[in-house]
Amino acid sequence: MRALRLIAERQLELVDIPAPPPPAAGEVQIRIKAIALNHIDVWGFRGMAFAKRTLPIVVGAEASGEIVALGVGVDGFAQGDLVVMYGAITCSTCKACRAGRDNLCENVAGIMGFHIDGFARDVLNMPARLAIPVPKGVSAVDAACAPITFSTVEHMLFDNARLERGETILVQAGGSGIGTAAITLAKAIGATVITTVGDDEKAAKARALGADHVINYREDRFESKVRRLTAKKGVDVVFEHTGVDTWNGSLLSLKRGGRLVTCGSTSGISTQMNLMQLFQQQYHIFGSFGASMRNIADGLQKMAIGLKPTIDTEIAIDDFGVGLERLESRRVFGKVVVKL
Repeated sequence: MRALRLIAERQLELVDIPAPPPPAAGEVQIRIKAIALNHIDVWGFRGMAFAKRTLPIVVGAEASGEIVALGVGVDGFAQGDLVVMYGAITCSTCKACRAGRDNLCENVAGIMGFHIDGFARDVLNMPARLAIPVPKGVSAVDAACAPITFSTVEHMLFDNARLERGETILVQAGGSGIGTAAITLAKAIGATVITTVGDDEKAAKARALGADHVINYREDRFESKVRRLTAKKGVDVVFEHTGVDTWNGSLLSLKRGGRLVTCGSTSGISTQMNLMQLFQQQYHIFGSFGASMRNIADGLQKMAIGLKPTIDTEIAIDDFGVGLERLESRRVFGKVVVKL
């Protein structure tokens, strides 16, 4: 069968590898249908790693697939079922896992496609406990955006920031995969959405997606514009994931007692901040990484009622590297998805 492997920095290789054996007890065998690209794929492509890993490694961190075989003792699934897969091999036994806080697993084996072999292959075996059924009416392409994209936003907005109807949120980088999802999910609960983008074309698309106010950060200081839009009060929540370039402006955009939630640092990992501002304004800052399996299931249910992910481009597996370069260049609006 085919597998796409990273063999060196920015070097991908599509190769034939042996097909997996029949699924063991407690496992399902899955034929991959679609893979959604994320910045964690870009980090791996660049040669970045947060833990030791050995190359070559099969890439792909977020995917959907169809069950083709069941191991002994697997209930609740049938051949032909469309599923998505949790993107990390968790232990299922630690306190965090038992509490349903999968992204805090104390014994995680690694993130698939980054530390350990990922989803860019025709077929793989997975523990059935890490497969989540896809509701009827949700396509494989849309479902592929659930395990990281929609679930990350679910966890950020509703578990951490606890965004509520009637509140105002600033979504940074509204044209990104998670930015477009944040606009969609925030508008769905009745929030007022302000978002930032880098050009007029993306601004028009963000408005079409439902954003109430769109700021071109190349033309305006977004924090000043936010203060004007909110009568100098600031927003209730900032959805932050860009890092150094926007961090302090994001804090200045918050109202007193506001909440900032962040899951990324694409523009840099270190910054300085005003501690007096932090405590005097009584900000709440939440770090958010990954999501739980519940968040994935919740995102899929929202897709089933019509809250679809925004798809920028669908490509073939041979163009995986081109898709990563497109994502890295920030030319995208929404998700790049690889169809197998």
